[in-house]
Amino acid sequence: MNADRLLAHYERIADAPDAITRLRRFILDLAVRGKLVPQDATDEPATELLKRAKKSRSHASLKESRTDKNETAEPDYVLPASWLWVRIGDHLELFNGMAFKPSDWKQDGIKIVRIQNLNRPDAPFNYCDPKTVRDRFFITDGAFLISWSGTPGTSFGAFIWERGDAVLNQHIFRCDFRLHAFDPLYLRLAINGRLDEMIAKAHGGVGLQHITKGKLEALLIALPPLAEQHRIVAKIDELMDLCDRLEAARQARETKRDRLAAASLSRLNAPDPEAFQADARFALDALPALTTRPDQIKALRQTILNLAVRGKLVAQDSKDEPASELLKRIAKEKVRSRHGTVSIKPEDEPYALPGTWNWAALDQLIVSGPQNGISPNPTKRDGAPKAITLTATTSGTFNPIFFKHVEAKISAESEFWLKDGDLLFQRGNTREYVGMAAIYRGPPNTFLFPDLIMKVRVSEHVCIDYAHFASISPPARDFLSANASGAQATMPKINQTTLVSLPIPLPPLAEQHRIVAKIGALMALCDRLEASLTVTAATRRRLLDALLAEALAPVDDRELEAAE
Repeated sequence: MNADRLLAHYERIADAPDAITRLRRFILDLAVRGKLVPQDATDEPATELLKRAKKSRSHASLKESRTDKNETAEPDYVLPASWLWVRIGDHLELFNGMAFKPSDWKQDGIKIVRIQNLNRPDAPFNYCDPKTVRDRFFITDGAFLISWSGTPGTSFGAFIWERGDAVLNQHIFRCDFRLHAFDPLYLRLAINGRLDEMIAKAHGGVGLQHITKGKLEALLIALPPLAEQHRIVAKIDELMDLCDRLEAARQARETKRDRLAAASLSRLNAPDPEAFQADARFALDALPALTTRPDQIKALRQTILNLAVRGKLVAQDSKDEPASELLKRIAKEKVRSRHGTVSIKPEDEPYALPGTWNWAALDQLIVSGPQNGISPNPTKRDGAPKAITLTATTSGTFNPIFFKHVEAKISAESEFWLKDGDLLFQRGNTREYVGMAAIYRGPPNTFLFPDLIMKVRVSEHVCIDYAHFASISPPARDFLSANASGAQATMPKINQTTLVSLPIPLPPLAEQHRIVAKIGALMALCDRLEASLTVTAATRRRLLDALLAEALAPVDDRELEAAE
């Protein structure tokens, strides 16, 4: 094992996705390959250990395993000379747990061990009446267990039970030792070190798989000398403890970084007029270093929009025509709304605006709409019209790849066709996305829009990009989410009355354009940060992959690569 190179690059790989999890897996790989601790020539070889174990086994364990030798696959690496490959079924006799029904569960009695009770110490137990359970399903401390069904990566594995008397649920094998060649602590590691092969042999539906008893019995595991088994267990304990400390240190580092980033964004989202400029400079300088995950970039984007709609993103210009004059011009061209005159009363204004700004209901800024889309049936017919799906606008920008062909006879003049500059709002979605908005940019008569989307047209006296940013800003998202109907439903909805009542903080037109330009520049910075995170994560993952592959490669292969 070339551990020196791994340690030399540790700082670069420590923040790789799943770094600690993969290091734990790597340690197990080393253990089951005989590369974790040095071999000792004075140890009794595994061949002699196995002979002695067979001689000393009790009469009760003389029954031969029914292991299907045809299920045995050749291992993909070579063991040390003093080790042996053996089949699980030759050393363990497997007994499945009891198939309990929900009607068997009681409020008290004896604990039923399910797979979640093996993987999560805090998982609650079900209980049953012990009088209804046959003796073969009872376990006590020290029982060796293998879970053989569930979700790959979380459910499969070997365990030693240490939580008192209990009964075993189905999908878990109780394992009785046929031979005593294994230290149970090492055997648990040996089986868990072969989980990839165990899962590869499993079958079943997506998300829920199981391995048959025959395949599990045929699985090959490595048998080292007994003394080396003890050394491996001790070394594993030491290294896993180190991994625990590394994980705790990483979590502490991430928590501090999160707190500092959150505090910086919080000071911007609720700005102190006297300290705002200093806070903004600090945030712009420090956040790239504090931002290491995509969710942090999302928070940064939301902060930029929040500043924009509060008049904090660009400086006001006293020469700009006030928004109040802008609203007068829009009112002259606007056809009377079907909802009546909708405006924002002074007592309903969400927060104070700069002096040249005005609060306006969305209804005061639009010249047509809202209009709901159509509900045609989907079809696979070639050449059928395209109707966008909700996913096309969920990100807050229009994505033309999300559509379905539909059966619809729509004239070219129909309002159900999207036109360049249409502002689209999701009428229904999850609580997080209901009311999300996007601008359609594209040729006419290309896409229809569905019933779960509403369309509006904004006055030419308003910057459409500013209206869009204001509509997806945190205050607007909060308003639409809070006023959606069906609070407990899986798909809350907003109606046209709610949409046209959306409060929009309206700056002078010239300032709208300056705000949009600034948002564009800052969002481009977020895009670069996000791309950098992706590249950095990929680089760390590749470096970790390379170092682990090198450490696991046979010595001769590494020497050959070095010679080349």
